[in-house]
Order: sequence, then C-alpha cells, then structure tokens
Amino acid sequence: MSGADWVPVAPPGVGHLRGARPFPQEAAAAVTDRTLRSNLTGATTRIRAKRDAAVSEVADWEQLREAGAAIKDDVLAHLDTYLLRLEEQVTARGGTVHWAADAAEANRIILELVGAAGAGEVVKVKSMTTQEIGLNEALAAAGVAAIETDLAELIVQLGDDWPSHFLVPAIHCNRTEIRDIFRRAMPGVDPELPDEPAALAEASRRYLRDKFLSAEVAISGANFAVAETGTLAVVESEGNGRMCLTLPRTLVTVMGIEKLLPRWADLEVFMQLLPRSSTAERMNPYTSFWTGATEGQELHLVLLDNGRTATLADPAGRAALRCIRCSACLNVCPVYERVGGHAYGSVYPGPIGAVLSPQLTGVAANPTLPFASTLCGACYEVCPVAIDIPTMLVHLRERAVAAGSEPAAERVAMRAMAWLMASRRRWAPSLAALRAGRLLGRRPPLPPPLSAWTSSRDLPRPPARTFMQWWDEEERR
Repeated sequence: MSGADWVPVAPPGVGHLRGARPFPQEAAAAVTDRTLRSNLTGATTRIRAKRDAAVSEVADWEQLREAGAAIKDDVLAHLDTYLLRLEEQVTARGGTVHWAADAAEANRIILELVGAAGAGEVVKVKSMTTQEIGLNEALAAAGVAAIETDLAELIVQLGDDWPSHFLVPAIHCNRTEIRDIFRRAMPGVDPELPDEPAALAEASRRYLRDKFLSAEVAISGANFAVAETGTLAVVESEGNGRMCLTLPRTLVTVMGIEKLLPRWADLEVFMQLLPRSSTAERMNPYTSFWTGATEGQELHLVLLDNGRTATLADPAGRAALRCIRCSACLNVCPVYERVGGHAYGSVYPGPIGAVLSPQLTGVAANPTLPFASTLCGACYEVCPVAIDIPTMLVHLRERAVAAGSEPAAERVAMRAMAWLMASRRRWAPSLAALRAGRLLGRRPPLPPPLSAWTSSRDLPRPPARTFMQWWDEEERR
C-alpha cells in the first residue's frame, strides 16, 4: 500500500495485557506485593538519582527541552509531508515502505515478509511498537518463533511475563527471580547457575549468540527516522541491536508514524535528551543508523498508525505523540512506584501510558487510566520534550466523565457535593456539621465509603469559623 492510498483508522485496542483488569483492581492487588514494591522502589530511586546527576551537567537543559518539544510539534503539524518525504528517501535508497493502518494490517505485512524469507525464527531488537501490535503472538500463531535479544526483554519472554517499564522491562524482578527463570526456561543453561549479574549476563550471551548467527530475519523498532535522508536510528545499551541490524538477510523495521524528525541536524537535540533522560548517560553506548538497504540485505519499513491520527485530531491531547519513550516519567511517579507497570493493563505504563493508551484506543476502552495519577506534576518536570501530562490527564478525565465512564462512587459524590453547594441553605448547615467534627479529633469515624479515606489519612481540621461567618461578622461591624 502506498502513502497516497493509505486510509488511517482507530484500532479497537492497543497492547492490552493478557487478562488485565481495570487499573483500580490491578493496583489494589499490586500494592499488597511487598517484593514488587521493594524491587520498584530500589530501582526507581537509583535511576532518579543518576538521571538528576546527568541532567545537572547540562547548563542549557531547559533550552534543549524547548527545542525538542518544538521539533516534535513541527512534525505533528506537518506529519503528512514528512511521512511522504521519508517514504521517498527510503525507497530511493533501496528500501521498501509499507503503510499499516492498524495492528492487524501491520502483522499481516510482517508475516508475509517473514514467509517470503522462509524463516521459522526471527530475532528482535527491543520494540514497544511490536508489543503494541501483539507481533510475537501473531508470529507464534503462524509457527514462527520470535527471539527477544534485549536482556530484560529476554527475561520477560522466558518468564512468560509482560514488560513493566520502558527502559527496564524486567524492573519488577530481582536477580534471584531472574536466575530461577533462566534455570527453568533457557535451553542449555547450567542447572546450578548462580544469581550473580555477570553469570546471568554470560548465560544470556551464550544463548543468543547462536540465534544471531543463524537468523535470516530481524525485526526492529526505531527511536527516530529522519525524513530528510531516510535514515532510521536505534539506540541501545547492549550491542544486541547492532547484531540484529547487520547479520540477518532481511531487516523489518516497525515504526509509529510519530517517530519522525524533519532534519538530520535535529538528532543533535535528541541524542542529548534521550540518553540522559533514560539511562542517565552522556552518550548512548550503541547508536545505530542505517539509510536504505545495505549490500546483501533487504530493508522493509512498516509505518504504523494504530490510533495515532485519531490522537493527532485532539488539540488537547496530541502532545502525547511527542513522547520519545525515555521512561523518566515512570521513574518519578509515586503511583507507578507503588503499583508497577502491569497494573496499567497496557504496553505503555506509567504517566505517559495513562494518557497515551486512552488516546490511541479511545477513552471508553481505558476509562480508569486517566484517574491513575495524583496530578503531582513530577512527570511534567522531568519530561525531556515537556509533555504536560497532568493537564492532559485532567482533559481525559473530563472526556471520561462526559462519556459516563468515571468511577460510580466518584460520580455519586460529586453530584451530592453539587447539590449541597447549589444552595446556601443546604451548604451552611453542612459546614456547621463539619466544624463539629473538630471535636472528634484528626480522624473522625466517617461512615463507609468515606471511612476508606479517613482510616489511613488525617482529615484536615476545619477552621473555627467559615468564610461566610467571617463575612457576616464583618458586615455587622
């Protein structure tokens, strides 16, 4: 399908986890898991400290953020033009561009390419986009094994689990749990494998080496694509991406249409923003660029919509498409730190997932995610492309309420408050009753469901007199 013939559609769902329940139920279960909370707290605390140190070295960090946001907004404003330019440049350099309106079409295209290569097994570079479309499951259904080559993704795959973080997909596992997964599921592993990090890394290296050398097809995502030159880019920390991109005879890159940059020079901004925000490094260890097909290799680029043009159509929500998947917002979020990524029920967890998933699927498909936040604003402060996630969450909550999707208890409570506050005759006695609560101490025994709040929190002491009482007294003077 060519760009001119492409008709985008919104998908029925995006990357939902197997058997996932709505966020409130998943979160309620997650907060009782002490091991999970310990793993998350330890990891996110270390990542936050390293990121703060890396960012503090850059004197013009705020100017870089502004530049990154401006570049991405330019892409979103002229997305059609830049996409066609990218297609032209990739095609001119020997690559083939495929346009996929949704996950089903993307999977069909990739399965046809894998079938044409006669491959029964593919190696993969870490890619959230392929997780979004359920590619591994589609390949398995066709009898093709997909081998994740990123260490954390491999851990998750061997454990029959789901990633819970952008940067560290196995952040919810400790090294003992990883050792047990390797012993149980990694072919040929030493049954006495210790839980030392070096030993675990060496075991994965030995397992993957044969996969790299024998694979006929590799599948990657792309962190960026440059419309000006047709260049694709992947940044990673282990070297597995370099092996996948260069050894197999067929390379299939699956990319969300928002990953574009207009010019080669724009990479200068993002190659400073992304490493410091994600891995807290001055420079990414492995940065691979490829422009068109290389000798002896076929290049296919699959451009995926899957709800992105629907997101683009919302002026108050389209800034979510600036996201460069750095994970900084996850690492500072107090909600994510307590419940982990699986609670969000989507490939995209954390604060950005709480806005991106409802945007891609429609709020009705993820009505509780916009409420999965304290609106503290920490995510906005660390976002390298200045996405105002708290404001966007409020916007999506408004849409959820308008669609009748807000939690029932909250709907009842808000309607009751509106009824009370609509009349001074009703509101004044309620304030008097609240002041009487001063006599009951900091935690008055409120009836259910309000008791769930006051059982674990101090209820602020009301003032000795209300504003209206003060006003009336001033008027009488």
